[in-house]
Amino acid sequence: MTDASRPLAGKTVLDLTTALSGPYATLLLAGLGARVIKVENPELGGDSSRNNSPYYSENGLQARRTSDQDMSVSMMLRGRNKESITLNLKTPEGQKVFRELAASADVIVENFSAGVTQRLGIDFAVVHELNPRLVYASISGFGAQGVPGSGKAMDTIIQALSGTMMTAGDPGDPPVRFGLPIADLVAPLFGVIGVLAAVLQSEKTGIGQHVDVSMLGALTSLVACEPFDAFEKIGMPLRTGSYVPRLAPFGVFATQDGWFALCGPTDSFSAGVMAALGTPELADDERFSRRDHRVHHADELHAMIAGWAQHLTVDEAVRRLEDNGVPAAPVRDTGEAVRDPLVLSRGEVEQLRHPIYGVADELFGSGVPIVMSGSSTSLDRPAPWLGEHTASVLGEFLGYGDEELDALSEAGAL
Repeated sequence: MTDASRPLAGKTVLDLTTALSGPYATLLLAGLGARVIKVENPELGGDSSRNNSPYYSENGLQARRTSDQDMSVSMMLRGRNKESITLNLKTPEGQKVFRELAASADVIVENFSAGVTQRLGIDFAVVHELNPRLVYASISGFGAQGVPGSGKAMDTIIQALSGTMMTAGDPGDPPVRFGLPIADLVAPLFGVIGVLAAVLQSEKTGIGQHVDVSMLGALTSLVACEPFDAFEKIGMPLRTGSYVPRLAPFGVFATQDGWFALCGPTDSFSAGVMAALGTPELADDERFSRRDHRVHHADELHAMIAGWAQHLTVDEAVRRLEDNGVPAAPVRDTGEAVRDPLVLSRGEVEQLRHPIYGVADELFGSGVPIVMSGSSTSLDRPAPWLGEHTASVLGEFLGYGDEELDALSEAGAL
């Protein structure tokens, strides 16, 4: 498909983000077809992700950078379909250039700590005066209003504050930090939803707005989707480990060679579990015939399944459950999961490419997990080198030639 067939074709995004939460938002916008121009600080060596180990080199993966042509795997993933310009926003010249770019952009996305853009003179109030239709998205730890102290936050801090760490594990366990950086990934999803809604409104009214998403609010809103307080008030444990008693039979069970998950909360699914266990008569047993009764006898029910599973392989257990209509699946490791032919064929995971060395056979990264009947959403261009597009972007948008670029370089703005 051509670029024109992409949903956000014709929209220009100025990307002021770094690390993960912001770059993931702009990665999705790029995959949807927006032109994303990544603005990177030359003093800091660009996006902090450029210095994340491991690196991909001529000789494959390396723990340390071995040449200037090596690129971090993080940047290979997060930088796809983006252009890169260098601009030092701490200089008056750099700020002026950015404001000139903002005058013709459609969207700005930033993930600075609260107050930074105002100090730099590039906050929403400033750019709204220059470009009233522009949508300005901020993704921060606590929101644009800031909080006492530094206001800086990373994923683990947000997991701790949101209550998320107390939703996994068994009762009495220490807090459990999720290995997946969920706060860094959930906030940009809400950021993109907000941007798309604001762009639609701007197209109708000609007036853009500030889209303000906090990592804490995004993750806490998901915690609030489950009534954990209510569970505790009626005697249900908040943390239930591998099983979910209130949905019994439901959980993760060990076999001779691994683990599988099963979900059997309905009466029909539960009857299928009993049949798989070779005890179909238990589907009519008063303890297990109705959902509320199964919850009351959840420990007994889950112990029965665990005892059955320990004599089987994963494949045998899953096959018996599936043959009886029960949702069940093996627990995969991450390497298996990202190589699933189904998700690869749908573009939900894609192989990564180095701008010089080409496809990295051993590296996979997230695609845009949205399949559209009339639009392309692929991430088909490799990540850019730091500042690779500075001259072309400033020439195209602002008419700058070599003389202006040299002057900006001498002023420390590029």
